[in-house]
Amino acid sequence: MATNISRDEYLKLVGKEIGVSPWHLIDQSRIDRFAEVTEDHQFIHVDPERSRKTPFGTTIAHGFLTLSLLSVFAYEVLPSLEGAAMGVNYGFDKLRFLSPVRSGSRVRGRFTLTGATMRTPKELLARTGVTVEIEGEDKPALVADWLGLTVFT
Repeated sequence: MATNISRDEYLKLVGKEIGVSPWHLIDQSRIDRFAEVTEDHQFIHVDPERSRKTPFGTTIAHGFLTLSLLSVFAYEVLPSLEGAAMGVNYGFDKLRFLSPVRSGSRVRGRFTLTGATMRTPKELLARTGVTVEIEGEDKPALVADWLGLTVFT
């Protein structure tokens, strides 16, 4: 994680970009391993020969693979909060897959804190706008409004 900050400092970040992760390679090996775990073996993900004949021209990452990378992107750049006992995914209010991630591409996450409210004295609900960018492409792989709940000791 990037830094450890106070709750008050975090609340002051609402409306600001709070992190951009490093680039991550999405190669065929990663796509194949994800297919094994999820049992999603659709040819556009795992069959390079057949995928060459599609409009994508190659295999593409599963949308859920791209989505699953949000966790690592977040760990790399988002601040941790002083006094936090744990943080949990609370869900998404909006999620759109906009562009395919072709095998061999690199992606990264860009995060903007769009809201943060104390639900109780020990629970902070944060709304983070996240965009997964594809290196060298104008259109992102996905955009989402990600909700996270931090529970304090």
